[in-house]
This record gives sequence, structure tokens and C-alpha cells, in this order.
Amino acid sequence: MSAITGPDPNHSLRPSGNLRRRLLVSRSMVTATVTAAALAVIVLGILVYYAAYHGLSQWSWSFFTSQLPAYGGIGGVTGGIGPAIVGSAEVVLIGTIVAFPVGLLTAVYLSEFAGPRIAMVVTTTLEQLAGLPTIICGIFVYGVLVNRHGQSALAVGLALAIVEVPLIARATVEALRRVPSTLREAADALGIAHWRTVIGVILPTAANGIVTATILAVARAAGETAPALLLSNAFTQSFQLNPLHAVPTIPVVILNLLNSGVPAEVDMAWGAAIFLMLVILAVNIGARVWLRRSERKRGL
Repeated sequence: MSAITGPDPNHSLRPSGNLRRRLLVSRSMVTATVTAAALAVIVLGILVYYAAYHGLSQWSWSFFTSQLPAYGGIGGVTGGIGPAIVGSAEVVLIGTIVAFPVGLLTAVYLSEFAGPRIAMVVTTTLEQLAGLPTIICGIFVYGVLVNRHGQSALAVGLALAIVEVPLIARATVEALRRVPSTLREAADALGIAHWRTVIGVILPTAANGIVTATILAVARAAGETAPALLLSNAFTQSFQLNPLHAVPTIPVVILNLLNSGVPAEVDMAWGAAIFLMLVILAVNIGARVWLRRSERKRGL
């Protein structure tokens, strides 16, 4: 047995210049990322504070339930954003009804049935749709539908569906891939057809992730202005529930109130803006918290 010798003096364990350089680069990158994250949070905080400072004073029961004012101070600045709240909920509901089955089925196909080549094509298509400016979606629906049949809530809903589909599909794919492979293997061992495994085992297990993806897509669609501005900008002060007619939406109402130039209406725009920001913020936070809790219960 050879004798145990001490450390080789030619291979010292003391930090070398190269190690010090890598530690410096590592710390610099950590500092840069933390700074960037902090700046993003600070910017959001400033936006929320500024909107709340100007808009919370407008909040009242009548502000959320009254009809829209006549823009430009005509007849006095009286009214609220009730029709815009109803209109925004209507177009988002239409978009989600259309987008959810398309996004879900696309995700199931990608995760469970598609071959590598087809999966690459579909994934690339979803990525392109996710990065597509919403004004392009609005122009497309305008040329296909509005140019022939006029502005409507249905047209806005279809444009928002184009926005929602890639968001739902991509997040649902991730939720499906997080399902333990042992469940698929157990179903295969029992001789269950794969499509029945998907319906009876995989989808129920990933249900919380799918619902969360849908909620986040809804929050994204609720704040879109360009499609509504192109497809449903006909002025109406009253509540409108007919999807074949133009409806007011919160983003468009905010823009119209700001463009009126009347100070009281600008204040109303800030009130609507902080309402929209808080709703979207609450939906995003609530969806993520619910997903984390559901994953913790399932041990994921």
C-alpha cells in the first residue's frame, strides 16, 4: 500500500485568478438580474400608485353602474363605466369560449399524439401567434367579418380568441407534461386505450394547470385595446348585450375619455384605468397562488 502523501504543491487549492474572475462574473450577473427585477417591480408600483392617486377618488357605486357620459362634456360630465364593464366581460367571454377548446385540443395533440416534425411545426406556429401584434389580429378579423357585417362584440371576441389560443395551448402543454409518467405507464399496463387515458387520467390530473392557463389568458385579453378599437368602437352610452352589435369596452372607453380633453372625463379615465389594472393584477396573482397550492397538495 502506498503511503498517503500531502497535497500536490503543483495543484494548489487556493483560488486562482480564473476562479476569481468567474466569481466576479457570477456576482455581477446576479446583481444585474436582481436589479432588473427590482426595476420591473418599481415601475409597476409607480404605475399603480399614479393611477390610484388620480382615479380612486372617482370610485362610487354610480361610477360602476351608470351609463357612459357623453364625451366632450356635452350635457355635463355625468355617468360611469357600467356598460364598458359589461362589454369587456362579454367580448372576453366570447373569446374564451372560442379559444379554450382550440387551445386545449392543440395542447393535447402536441403533448400526446404529435410526431416530432409535426410538433415542431405546430409549436413554431404557436410561438408566432403569441408574438403577433394584436393589431394584426384586429385587421384580419376586420377584413373577414367587420368589413361585411359591421362592428360587433363577436368580432372583438374572435380577435381576442386568436390572442388567447397560443397562451392557453403553450401553458396547457406544460401542465400536461408535468403529469407523472407513472400514470401513463399504469394505464398502458392495464391495456387502456391511449385516448381514454388522456380523457380519464391525464386531463383530470392537469386540470388545475389548464384552468390557470385559461385564467391568465383571460387576464391578457381583458386589457387589449387595439382589436376593440378597430372592431367595436361605435359610440353607445347604454348597456348592450347583443353580441352582433358594437359594445363599449374598458380600454376603448379609457382612450375616448382621455381624448375628450375634459378634465372631469380624464379623471374618469384614471378611475377606469386603476379598476382595470387591479382586476388584471388580482386575476394574475390569484391564478398563480391557486396553482401553487394545488401543486403542493399533489406533491408536484
